[in-house]
Amino acid sequence: MNNETWKARKIVIVGAGAVGSTFAFALAQHGMVNEIAITDMNKELVKGQVLDLMHGNPFFPSVDIYEGENIDYSNADIIVITAGVKMLSSNESRLSLLQKNKSIIEGIIDEIIKQKSKAIIIIVSNPVDVLTYVAWKRSGWERNRIIGSGTVLDSSRLRYLLSKKCGIDVHNVHAYVLGEHGDSEFAAWSMAHIGGIPINSYCSLCGLCTDYMEERRKIEDIVRNSAYHIIDYKGATYFGIAMALLKIVSAIIRNEKSILTVSTVLQGEYGLSNVSLGVPVILSRLGMERIIETKLTPEEQSLLEKSASILKSSISELVP
Repeated sequence: MNNETWKARKIVIVGAGAVGSTFAFALAQHGMVNEIAITDMNKELVKGQVLDLMHGNPFFPSVDIYEGENIDYSNADIIVITAGVKMLSSNESRLSLLQKNKSIIEGIIDEIIKQKSKAIIIIVSNPVDVLTYVAWKRSGWERNRIIGSGTVLDSSRLRYLLSKKCGIDVHNVHAYVLGEHGDSEFAAWSMAHIGGIPINSYCSLCGLCTDYMEERRKIEDIVRNSAYHIIDYKGATYFGIAMALLKIVSAIIRNEKSILTVSTVLQGEYGLSNVSLGVPVILSRLGMERIIETKLTPEEQSLLEKSASILKSSISELVP
């Protein structure tokens, strides 16, 4: 991390529901910003969330949490958009939310532009990849300033499951899920390693699995369906995504140059254009500083192209 002179940091969270409020709670405890403005169409909900959070103020680093207004976009460093219609059941795919959430995102982006904001925007609302593209197109901004949460959480789920299966500390497991944050995502096993040892070599040495390729298939399937299971169990997912957002925001605020699989607009990378999906990206104070265009296996490249094709089909119906 580059050391820089500290200055006031402000984040606006758009959406006071389960994801937005849980992220605000995690962010307040972390101490990396000193202003958190929360906005929502439901003003009573915002009042309740702010009061609840600020009553815990003596127990976390000094931070001002308050009810935000549109003017707060003007001097925000980062704007995190969680607003939108949520998935109501495991029978509803993320892409089915598209029409409902497109107009919400466009309205927010219009207001951000009206306030002449210089912030970096993080889209969390689903379907995040399509809405990231919609937001970028609507804004007319450079693509580095508008990113989506992408497959950062999915990659975290993959690392956790591998660590449990292999009996290794999760911090020594590095693995990435690429593509759509949804049904067409896939684990890029060629990029996975444990303690610096490529996954193929490690699995051959480990000996814990009788059929490690089958175990990988099972793990990948669990990752892909995790959100559906959690929604069936408790109605919504919010703890995991809040922690993923904390890491994304930290990489930007602290100029960490972390590599995370956020959703970003591709302009020729991986042979793809006019689509936004999860790929390895260097995140810094610039937002998306650079896309890491690693060499995938032919099968992985094909899966990435398939995922992009599914997303582009939805984008083409919405964006001229």
